Amino acid sequence: MTCPIKYEIISSGSDGNAVVINDIILIDCGVPFKALKPYYKKLKLVLLTHIHSDHFNKRTIKKLAEEKPLLRFGCGRWLAEPLISCGVQKSNIDILDTDVINNYGVCNVIPFELVHNVPNYGYKLHFADKGKMIYATDTNNLNGIYAYNYDLYMIEANYEDDEIAEKIADKKSRGEYAYERQVIHNHLSKAKCDDFIYRNNRKNGTYVYMHRHKEREEK
Repeated sequence: MTCPIKYEIISSGSDGNAVVINDIILIDCGVPFKALKPYYKKLKLVLLTHIHSDHFNKRTIKKLAEEKPLLRFGCGRWLAEPLISCGVQKSNIDILDTDVINNYGVCNVIPFELVHNVPNYGYKLHFADKGKMIYATDTNNLNGIYAYNYDLYMIEANYEDDEIAEKIADKKSRGEYAYERQVIHNHLSKAKCDDFIYRNNRKNGTYVYMHRHKEREEK
């Protein structure tokens, strides 16, 4: 089954996160501006999740605001001041409240809270003629979140439980600091991701594993 929603993953992981949806919506902006050059002219909306630099690149946001002065930015209230500091006009910032439907014409946007070490949003996007999608990364769990019969699931699958437990045990035995403990608290395992998709995907929707773990210190 072909996914009706077009998506382009520019980057996903601790080195940077940015996804373009249907050519006009950017979710996360944690990459250099040059990575957005093929896409930024068509953008109408940028949805931001949280303040970590691999999701919120200040220089890129500043450049986007300069190049597209009418571009809208949607986010939780915790990102309003950082956006203003990047040069985004206050009138171009939409403060989105949890579980409230926001009509942008091209689609409805519904933010939901995620469990991370800083305030963080995931997003549901409902398109009138192109289906529904959900985007969620950098979270310990997806408890209480539902996305039944969606067409596209972009969900973090950061680590395998057995593998990360083995790494923690190995480092502990050698008296080394195991940053993987922080990964477990702040990121979603593949098992939890698969469980969420299994419980929600009822019509062969497309699913994409996001933000895979790398051997480096996580944010």
